[in-house]
Amino acid sequence: MYDVSSEEVHITDLDVICPTVNKVGSKSHQDLQRAQQLAEGAFKVLQWYQPKQIYVEVPHGSQSARAMASYAMCLGILGSMRALQFDFVEVTQSQVKMAAVGKKDATKEQMIEWAVHRHAEAPWPKRKLNKEEVIQKGRAEHMADAIGAMHAGLEII
Repeated sequence: MYDVSSEEVHITDLDVICPTVNKVGSKSHQDLQRAQQLAEGAFKVLQWYQPKQIYVEVPHGSQSARAMASYAMCLGILGSMRALQFDFVEVTQSQVKMAAVGKKDATKEQMIEWAVHRHAEAPWPKRKLNKEEVIQKGRAEHMADAIGAMHAGLEII
């Protein structure tokens, strides 16, 4: 949520869409299942919240064939969003890291630390470790990037 009068971002919800795939069938069939689940999850969120503004860190290339499949899925979903009139402001990975940490080469840990500190009110995913609640870094890294994308997008507009 963005409060126009105070120009403050308040994080009320955080989640990561985690596809569950039936390991039967070809790799391309499994990828199609993942893509469908990711798209369905993204469109449910868009339909539920009806956001007035959307900020997206658009992916850039990949280092492996597997990463390229994820890259293609992401671009396909983003293209579908625009085709269905859910427009968005594009931000780069560098813009996200600069808006958050102030360094283009910020680490995942630095991004998480920034986001948790900046938005302590957010419902961060936690787990028990030695009787202490700790942030689940695997999920929190994606959430931190999304929060960084919002902040980067707000700097642009």
